[in-house]
Amino acid sequence: MEKTVIELFAGVGGFRVGLNDIHGFNEETGRAIENRNWDFVWANQWEPSTKIQHAYECYCTRFGYENHSNEDISSVKKQDIPNHTLLVGGFPCQDYSVARSISGEKGIEGKKGVLFWQIAEILQIKNTPFVLLENVDRLLKSPARQRGRDFGIMLRTFHDLGYNVEWRVVNAADYGCAQRRRRVFIFAWRKGLHYCKGIRQRDARKYLLHTGLFAQSLPIEEIKDFKHLSKEIDLTEYRDTVVMTELFKGAFENTGVMINGKVTTIRSTPSGTPPIPLQEIREHRDGLNSYFLTDNQMEKFNMMKGAKKIPRKKPNGEPYLYSEGSMAFPDKLNLPGRTMLTSEGSSNRSTHVIEDEETGCLRLLTPIEAERLQHFPDDWTNTGMPERRRYFMMGNALVTRIINLIENKISVIIENE
Repeated sequence: MEKTVIELFAGVGGFRVGLNDIHGFNEETGRAIENRNWDFVWANQWEPSTKIQHAYECYCTRFGYENHSNEDISSVKKQDIPNHTLLVGGFPCQDYSVARSISGEKGIEGKKGVLFWQIAEILQIKNTPFVLLENVDRLLKSPARQRGRDFGIMLRTFHDLGYNVEWRVVNAADYGCAQRRRRVFIFAWRKGLHYCKGIRQRDARKYLLHTGLFAQSLPIEEIKDFKHLSKEIDLTEYRDTVVMTELFKGAFENTGVMINGKVTTIRSTPSGTPPIPLQEIREHRDGLNSYFLTDNQMEKFNMMKGAKKIPRKKPNGEPYLYSEGSMAFPDKLNLPGRTMLTSEGSSNRSTHVIEDEETGCLRLLTPIEAERLQHFPDDWTNTGMPERRRYFMMGNALVTRIINLIENKISVIIENE
């Protein structure tokens, strides 16, 4: 098969940066220098809450406007999307519950506005062979009142559409990256492919520990007592996803595979490489004065990052104490960065504060340092957007190096079809 890709919820192009091993761009044209031959035939990026589409403009600056859509994915005619071998995207964690219509029929869309149903519709119409998705790790346990329901519905939807699925929760710092960022990566492949023929439910242990996409790309430690430590979940016991919405509860661990609707899942331990510490991603240049903390900011950060107990009231008026533990202040330079949020660069408890190498003063991360935490090329988002939006883009992005590590194996899988 050809290595053709569509990128959904594309942001500033994280999947493309990872798959095509992008380390920089032409300073005259602004176009990315792509070192691999994944052909991105279509991409979609639309931010509903902003008038100016900064992420879309950044993507187009680096990759060109051709084959890049800036409209609500729910409005896109799925038949018009180019045929492709691989669908990639980082979609939001939402409520995936499904209800019957007045006529008693189940609609694939479930609740309106849930973007996973847009992915499902594309897969149904385009018969996409392979899928690679990224999401927050809490997806495996949501919602809180019915643990595992949402992920169970996703897996069953993949099964109903004719796919098998593998997943792994990955902390990027465990695999040589600069950030302690935990995300779940989901790989799905259509039944009937050559890749599918050698994967059977009874071989789940071998697949998850040795031969699977994630096992070969992001190795884990051997699990000796796999039979007793793993869990089995049969999603085909439920008539459909409506019944699952009402009844399903399941404990999905950080590693798992679903073959023909039957799940094997187990908790694994990474066997990776040392992370990149914060001190190695610091910028070494003059002109960083604007990032130094003022006396007022110092006082505010000391308060925000310190331990505290704050009196609050529940909706019913009952008082309680809200507690927070202390955080390192400043951040330790011999450790990788913490999970970067969209609020990075603002006066916020989650914001990184580091010691400047030249002066010893405390300062915020620069936009370039934020890009380095996500393993984007320096100044990737320096495309005319305000600085605060550059931080936002990186807080929304994925760690591109993880995709880069997966690329070699997924390339072989597709080339063998």
